[in-house]
Amino acid sequence: MNEEWIPIVLFISMAAVLGVFFWFRYRTRAEMQSTIRAALEKGQELTPDIIDRLGQPKAREHADRRRAIIAIALGVAVAAFGFILGEEDAVRPFLAISAFPFALGIGFLIISRFSEKPSS
Repeated sequence: MNEEWIPIVLFISMAAVLGVFFWFRYRTRAEMQSTIRAALEKGQELTPDIIDRLGQPKAREHADRRRAIIAIALGVAVAAFGFILGEEDAVRPFLAISAFPFALGIGFLIISRFSEKPSS
């Protein structure tokens, strides 16, 4: 395969992933609107609170901590990949790349720590 195809396939695959993400988000909103429409047609009263709960996904209890663990693991994996390659020229770039998800993971850990509800 020619080397020119590598960036083309990369950008096409990223566009496909984003397209699928936005399509599913569109479908979720459309289904929510059809649910509200069906409830109104049946004569049910919908308060603004109910509509807000229908439109907003439920927040998971430890979502920030999960994101932190995933981001830190990704950072460690990229750094380890740089070391495993065995080329001295590859270590520094992979360490630089791994710093971003690692720092994001640390940030999510800090957020999860400060947003925890105090136990009563």
